[in-house]
Order: sequence, then structure tokens, then C-alpha cells
Amino acid sequence: MDFSIQYLSFFVIQTEDQSSKSFKHYQTLDRESYETSEIKKFLDGEFARIVKRKAERHPSNEQVPTKLGRFIVEPGFELAGNPNYALFQRIRFAENGQEFLYASDELVRAYMDTSAVRGGALIVAAAKLSRWFDDPMLFVMKCDFEPKIASIADEKSLVRHVEMAISAKNIKAIQYPHMPEEGMLEEWEIKLHQSSHARYFEDFLKFVSYEPSVPELINEQVMGMVQDYIEQKWQDQPAEHEGKQREAEEMELWAASEQRELQQKWSHEQVSEATMRIVEHQPEVELKFKLDGVSVKALLSDYGESVHVASLNGRYVLLIEGDSFQFEKGFSPVELLHPESFEDVARKLIEKPAQPQPDVPYGHGGGGDDGVPW
Repeated sequence: MDFSIQYLSFFVIQTEDQSSKSFKHYQTLDRESYETSEIKKFLDGEFARIVKRKAERHPSNEQVPTKLGRFIVEPGFELAGNPNYALFQRIRFAENGQEFLYASDELVRAYMDTSAVRGGALIVAAAKLSRWFDDPMLFVMKCDFEPKIASIADEKSLVRHVEMAISAKNIKAIQYPHMPEEGMLEEWEIKLHQSSHARYFEDFLKFVSYEPSVPELINEQVMGMVQDYIEQKWQDQPAEHEGKQREAEEMELWAASEQRELQQKWSHEQVSEATMRIVEHQPEVELKFKLDGVSVKALLSDYGESVHVASLNGRYVLLIEGDSFQFEKGFSPVELLHPESFEDVARKLIEKPAQPQPDVPYGHGGGGDDGVPW
């Protein structure tokens, strides 16, 4: 990808703490001055890397470093009414270096108001990808200062400390518009790349929304099914019915808990139907849980196919079937096993003395009597 820089403004942010922050504009370059500058060598290849970096509309988790944002617009209003979009457009289509600097300065001032902003270089650039587009793309790049950076000195002093060192290795970047495919621009979307623990750009872009991650989508789907289940179960009762309210509160507590236990509310058939509805749209959804101290990681689609859950003598039994084992790292005697037959193992489990069964809380012992509305 051959980018042609139209304008580029270079700012330096200094921070001692959150109460003492400042920034300074160093220089604004046009196309000609950029070509002969040292910053060109520093940024060489970065624009192409930013554009080629992939981002999922619904990421696999909430902590992915690269994500897509979409400008928020009230119903009946145009995209130009979004303040973030309007500022980006002023920067992209600045007619001269002074206009570009004024608009970039406004962007940096907004960025300085974000929480926990760190010192470093902030670069705002408008660059054309002439092979496909006549209009420039906007790039906002942040390079944090690198601590304890030194250059080699002479034989006596060995190294020399470098003040305000920056690196292209961990550049955080905003790209607008998003290019989902070569030659295609999405005017409503921007692409952000930042370290997973930092959310400077999201704090800064107050009028941009982000699509939920896959786990968030699944949570919404499951809670929707739970609400439908409660409404169906208590459909002949008024909204203020004590049993309905109690069950709704129980499910709210269950959903808010970090350590959740098996609820014993739905039958295997009901759970299979629910998982099928989710897997139909999200086939790669993971299923992760622990049975006592044993961790299991599978796909949700494996439930009822190769992963089976049962109860026996007051305890849970997990059955996993497959064609082959794979062991990793250290050896264990288990790798030398010639497996017993399933019937022999099942007999041992059945004959194992039953454990005392704890009291089952209200609503947790039905199993499969209650229908679900699908």
C-alpha cells in the first residue's frame, strides 16, 4: 500500500500527574516536507500496518486490542451531527496546513481530557491511498515515552540516557474511515488499536459506540431466554406473584455472580434446544466450567454430542467422549493406560457409596418439569 501524506502534525504530551498535563505542537508537515523528514523513516510502513490490521465486528472477548467503533447518531439526524465525525472530517479535508493544525489541535485538547493519559508523542496525519481513493484517510497515532532507553556512548561511559524516547513498536492508533476490504470504505466506522488495559481512545471518542463482544452477545441471549422462561412458567399469575418475583430475583443474583453453580432448572432437552439456537449464529462459542477442581474447555456445540452431564448418588458425573487423547508437557502414568470398559467404570460409580446430599435451595430442584417457550 502506497500512502501519500497530505498533512501531518506532531505533538508532544508531558504529564507529571493527572493534575499537571500539557502538550506542545512541534511541527506540521505537508507532502513535500514529510518526504524529506526523519519522521518518514520512523513511520515507514506504519500506515499500511494499521490499515491491514483486522478487527472483528463482534470480538471474541472484551479485551481485544483492535476493535471497531460506530458513530452515534440520534434518530432523524445526519451523520454530520456527530461531534467526533465532524472533527475528523475537518481534519481530513483541511485545505491548508494552518487549517489542519487548528483542527488537529482541537483533537489533542479533547484527548488531553481523557483519564490516565500518559506522556508521549501524538501524531495526526491525513494520508491518501491513491490506488483506490481520492479522499484522504485520517490516522491518529500515540507513542508513549519509553522508560530506561539508552544509546551506546564511548568506552568510558558506555551508555547515554535518551530523554523522551518513543518507539513505533507499540503505537496506539485510530484509523478513519475503516476499510473492511481493499477498495471499500465504511464512513460510519472507525478502527481503534490500543493495548488491552488502556482505553484512552474510547474515553476520548465520547460519541462512538462499540459492538458487543461474543460473550456479551451470548449473555444477552441467555438472559432473554431466562426471561421468556419465567414469563412462560408464571403466565397465569399476576406480575406481583410472590413465586414469580422470587424466581426473577434468584436469576438476577445468578447472573450477577462471578462463581455460578448449576441451577438444575431446565431439562437436557431444553438446554439442548437453547444451545442450538445460540450455536446456529455463533458456532465457535466456547463452553468453559469446572467440576470441583477439574477444568473443562470445549465448544458449546459439544454439549450433548461429546460432553454429557449427569447426576449419580447425589454427585455430578461428567462424561466426555472422543477418538483420541493428546497429552502435553510433563509425562504422567495415565499416558500408559489401557482403558477399562465403560460398563466397568459405570458399575464402579454406581456402587460407590452415596454422598450426603445438601439441601436444594428453592427453585433449584425441578430439573425438567417446567417448559421453556421455544
